[in-house]
Amino acid sequence: MQVIGQLAELFDLLGVAVLVGGTLVTVGRAIAVGRVAGGKASYRVARRTFGKALLLGLEVLIAADLMRSVSLSLTTSSVLALGLLVVVRTILSFSIQIEMEGALPWRIGRPGRSQGSENQL
Repeated sequence: MQVIGQLAELFDLLGVAVLVGGTLVTVGRAIAVGRVAGGKASYRVARRTFGKALLLGLEVLIAADLMRSVSLSLTTSSVLALGLLVVVRTILSFSIQIEMEGALPWRIGRPGRSQGSENQL
């Protein structure tokens, strides 16, 4: 069980690294696009790039929380706290994806629907 706890800590660090790395990549891409295509295009690229990094970071952090719950002694309060944390992070991930794609996740890629703003860049 201690190994799983250490693995959860590693996933926490990985989640933070994804967020920091995503921020750096976002700034770099936004500056590069801004020089070529202007401020509006730079903003769209920054928003989309950071949104993807944020989604990935949240998924990794959720995995860390799940692993941590397995390694800890399970009590009703710890399970409820974990459940609340997972629900909040899942809702946040869901809303970020809707914001990025402009549609519900299960409607993306349907026939007759454009593929979002990826084709615009």
